[in-house]
Amino acid sequence: MAASRRWRGIGAFLALLALLAGGALYWGWDRWQDFQHQPLAGIDAGDGYVVERGDSYARVLQKIREAGVRDGSDLEWQLLARQLGAAGRLQVGEYALEPGMSARDVLANMRDGRVVRHRFTIVEGWNIRELRAALARAEHLTADSAELDDAALMAAIERPGVHPEGRFLPETYLYTRGDSDLDVLRRANRALERALDEAWAQRADGLPLKTAEEALVLASIVEKETGIAEERARIAGVFVRRLQIGMRLQTDPTVIYGIGADFDGNIRRSHLQADTPYNTYTRDGLPPTPIAMPGMAALRATTRPADGDALYFVAVGDGSGRHVFSRTYAEHNVAVRDYVRRYRARVAQ
Repeated sequence: MAASRRWRGIGAFLALLALLAGGALYWGWDRWQDFQHQPLAGIDAGDGYVVERGDSYARVLQKIREAGVRDGSDLEWQLLARQLGAAGRLQVGEYALEPGMSARDVLANMRDGRVVRHRFTIVEGWNIRELRAALARAEHLTADSAELDDAALMAAIERPGVHPEGRFLPETYLYTRGDSDLDVLRRANRALERALDEAWAQRADGLPLKTAEEALVLASIVEKETGIAEERARIAGVFVRRLQIGMRLQTDPTVIYGIGADFDGNIRRSHLQADTPYNTYTRDGLPPTPIAMPGMAALRATTRPADGDALYFVAVGDGSGRHVFSRTYAEHNVAVRDYVRRYRARVAQ
């Protein structure tokens, strides 16, 4: 029985050699080499095709031709597929056709499953509404979350009962055509949990934060207060010192979050005075949930804040996004007046 199988294998190999040899004699060795290795004509940047489940090799070759490839006869493509071990092993997925690719490149990509990978980036400081809106616009991503409310979405990624705000790590995630947006969210949530655990494990001594959850809330505020990397730890230090002495955080981003989708871009005195669970001008301590998606840098800054004695900060007002830090309220008032003066001068230009 074993000898019989061995002879059959040898026979199949010899038949393949004969087929290849016949092809080489028919077309000529030079033509055969050119077909295999030369760049295919008819390909433009951004071209591609999709191998779907159940597609035959003939159907896949038809798709390649519909994408613009005209080089090679069907028999040449079949012979090359057999030579590369690609026939019968074409993997499902989306494939790119790029200028300069040869027939060998095309078939090897399908044999090895080198499918196109798309990117989805969660931006630092996004809130859950912004994240979900971006997911809805993502190309080639199945929108399984579209009909789910926030609670159902969290249940679908195995985090039932957890508030969605701040629960997805800002980073770029790769996916392939047809992947579910829930898979992207699941990975982003796991990444956030790992980052939070890491930052909390390396926290400084004496923080007025009882849990990693509180650190996440404060990190989201730090994320919204500055986009300047070197300022994050200083701003975190201001908020930590305020919490230590029982001073209210008095931070505009929490007030804006409490206003929600009705916020028109202008924060008014009436907003600062209207009490909501997120108004840190009217309420002590931290808001009940994060207000945005903090990145790893904000998490680290919050759990290892900069030393200092500043209790106040205000934007410089020159458009740089930087802040002036003050130790006393009197110093802060001077900085606020300077901010208003610079802001008005810049707007008037």
